[in-house]
Amino acid sequence: MRLEDLDLRELLQFEPSGGILRFAGQRAVLLDAVALGLLRKQLIETLGQAGARAVLTRFGYALGRRTAETLKDAFPWDSEEDWRRAGGRFHRLQGLVLFEPIRHEQPVENAPFAEALWHESFEAEQHLLHLGLSEEPVCWSLCGFASGYLSYGHGRPIYCLEERCRGKGDATCIMVGRPQEEWGEEAASQLGYYEKDCLDEALSRITQALKSTERTLKAKRRELARTEGEDDSKPILGRSPAMKRVGELAERVAKVDSTILITGESGVGKEVLARFIHEQSARVAGPFVALNCGAVPESLLESELFGHARGAFTGATQERIGLFEAAHGGTLFLDELGEVPLSMQVKLLRALQEREIRRVGENKNRPVDVRVVAATNRDLAADIQTGRFRQDLYYRLRVVEIRIPPLRERRDDILALARLFLVRSASRLQRKVSGLTPEAANQLLRYHWPGNVRELENTIERAVVLTQGSFIEPQDLPDEIRGAVTPVYTPGNLRSLEEVERDYILAVLDAVGGNKLKAAQTLKIGTSTLFRKLKQYQGASQG
Repeated sequence: MRLEDLDLRELLQFEPSGGILRFAGQRAVLLDAVALGLLRKQLIETLGQAGARAVLTRFGYALGRRTAETLKDAFPWDSEEDWRRAGGRFHRLQGLVLFEPIRHEQPVENAPFAEALWHESFEAEQHLLHLGLSEEPVCWSLCGFASGYLSYGHGRPIYCLEERCRGKGDATCIMVGRPQEEWGEEAASQLGYYEKDCLDEALSRITQALKSTERTLKAKRRELARTEGEDDSKPILGRSPAMKRVGELAERVAKVDSTILITGESGVGKEVLARFIHEQSARVAGPFVALNCGAVPESLLESELFGHARGAFTGATQERIGLFEAAHGGTLFLDELGEVPLSMQVKLLRALQEREIRRVGENKNRPVDVRVVAATNRDLAADIQTGRFRQDLYYRLRVVEIRIPPLRERRDDILALARLFLVRSASRLQRKVSGLTPEAANQLLRYHWPGNVRELENTIERAVVLTQGSFIEPQDLPDEIRGAVTPVYTPGNLRSLEEVERDYILAVLDAVGGNKLKAAQTLKIGTSTLFRKLKQYQGASQG
């Protein structure tokens, strides 16, 4: 029998009465590709990428070797060479990948032992569907199969790796196989997945990493519980009534798939809120993909969002998926949407309405399952009047609008956010800074924060770097904050004397490490008075 004579109709045998399926004389089972993709996703989530790759590579290797053993005696081959090359044909007949050998017309220096194009790889397809774009090749079991088959067929270790892969954005998958001794040192880390003990090593690393992460999380919870005095199970959006309303609205709309428009000044935390919505939604297992539309040149924005075909324009040397496809099954966050040009707004509107996109240079539509959250610091209603923004797109995006007020209108959030940023910065920078002095806290409250939450976060990080003690002092703050004399009040942020007193007392208590006796002495009030006020504050926050 020749390699070309292999026919799926003869290889596949089914006994209706017994329900047994056989392939090339061996019992076989049919598995749904999506189910295998979900298994891959769960393996990666449980074992990490290295552990999952070890499992799937070893499985593919065992399957390839077993297939070679079976085929050797299953058919009367015309030549040994046909049997050795039958692995790629079987890959195709089993529906795993379309195998196309690469043949060179002229001799190539250091030519690989085996080289092939892999079209329509089921592994790349499922990885993109469930996990999005990867930074490395993902056809692990296919490479393992090819390695196991070739190694058995030629009686020596031959390992296959991918030079290109659709799972990481390449136009197609390219497999290269070489004997073990011909692979250079640069491939040593990838060849390690073929070793029998690689999974044990991966699991051991994962166990140690989980233990370390668990210890770190416990320490973080203790720090945040001490610093914030509240539940840290959710991202802190703010303590002020305005931000509590924003958080409650975000939680409600997260449960449905409606498009959301987040508005507010630059730096108020629009992306933080978008991530919060994603994490509270049913799409939390999918990717969260963010794009600052104002940072992408107009000529590249369409390709960035929708992808492009090879040769679609100068420099498009390979096909590339866009962010709509990369966010499949998850959330796409489009920041600075007001900067999108009118020509692009039409195409964006169509993608939102039809739930499908068309790559640049292609003539076919691709369905996408993505929830869009948009954000802008512009007044889009005014832009509609001046012709800068399409009215139909505005109403398509603004199914639910959430406005985040600027920090100057929610001064109750300043110290809460400052303490949170302090804990994060001190941990990341490995600085033993535990709080703010009352004077530093007072200056933060006096300042009007034109840069909003982003400016506050950068200010605290700067102070953590510069301070020479365990507490941030006024001299650690920037000149404009240190020189702030009185808050800039507007009708939207007027505060009562009770609120100012509360913030100052809490700042003093934080500065003395939570020691209520020292706090009372610093404030020159009795301890019973302090306890009574703290109890009032606690009751007000619970109410």
